[in-house]
Amino acid sequence: MGRIGDGDIHAAYVEFRAKESDKVRSLPAFPTSRRHRTHRPQCLSAQCIYCQSIRAKNTSRQRAHLLECPAYLNAMKEHNPDNPILHEAVNGTPTQHTPAKAHKKRDLDTMVNGFQGSTSSAPQSFPIPKPQLERDFQMSVQLNPKISVGPGIWGQRNWVSFVSGHWNGRFGKGTVVPGGQDSQLIAPDLSTHIDANYLLQTHDHPPAFIAVKMDGWRVGPRDVLEKLEDPSQIDEVDPKTYSFRVNVHMETGDARYLILNTGMWVASGVRRGTEVIYDAFRVI
Repeated sequence: MGRIGDGDIHAAYVEFRAKESDKVRSLPAFPTSRRHRTHRPQCLSAQCIYCQSIRAKNTSRQRAHLLECPAYLNAMKEHNPDNPILHEAVNGTPTQHTPAKAHKKRDLDTMVNGFQGSTSSAPQSFPIPKPQLERDFQMSVQLNPKISVGPGIWGQRNWVSFVSGHWNGRFGKGTVVPGGQDSQLIAPDLSTHIDANYLLQTHDHPPAFIAVKMDGWRVGPRDVLEKLEDPSQIDEVDPKTYSFRVNVHMETGDARYLILNTGMWVASGVRRGTEVIYDAFRVI
C-alpha cells in the first residue's frame, strides 16, 4: 500500500513523455525475439500543476516538492484544509486517514447540528438558517391582446404588452407604468415561460420609479392550459388546477427604496380575463 497522501500527490502532477534523447531506441520493425521488441517511450517526468515546476517521476521527490510549494499549500488551505500533505507541512506529521463513512457522518452531523465555532473555549452551534416567506405586495396588470411572433427554435414566441395597473404592498403603493411587456415562450405541451418587465411608479411626491423583472413558468394539464389561452373560458379556470410561479427582482436608484435592490421575492400568479394578478412573497 502507498503512503497516506499518495493520491493527493498524483493529483497534483501531470506526467509527460521524456525527451527524444531519453527514449529507448526502437529496433527492427519485425523483431524475431522478445529481446528485439520495440519499447515505447516512458513517462519519466512530472510537472506540478500549481507552480509548473518539473520533477522526476518519483513519489518521494514529488512529495518533498509539495511540502515546500507555496502555490500548492495556499490552494489546499483554501479548498482542502484536511489535506494530509498540508497538515504535514504545517505540523511536521501527516494526518491519519479518515474513512469515507466517517466523513459522510461528520458532514451529516454538520448539516443537522450546524458548524461548531472554534474561536472561543465554549463551542457554539451555527445551524444554517431556513428561508421563510413573508407576503410583501400584490400587483394587478391589464394586458393588451397577445401578438404571435411565431415559432422559433425553442417554441412558440408570444409578445404581450401592458396597458396599465396598480400595486400595493408593505413598502408602498402606486401604479404600473404603461409600456412593459412579457416575452412568452410556449413549449409543445403548452407550458409557458414568463419573461416580463414592469416599471412601477410610487404615490410619493415626487414619485420613485422601480424596475421589476419577473421570470418563471406557468404549467399544468394540457386541457387547463388550453382554457387559459381561450378568452371565453379563462375566467372559469380554477387557479389551483395549474401552477403559475415567478421569481421577482427589483431595481431602483431612489434613496427611499434602495433596500429593494438586494431583496428576493417569489410570486404566485393568476389570470382573470385580460388581467394578471400577482401575490409576491419576500424571501427572508
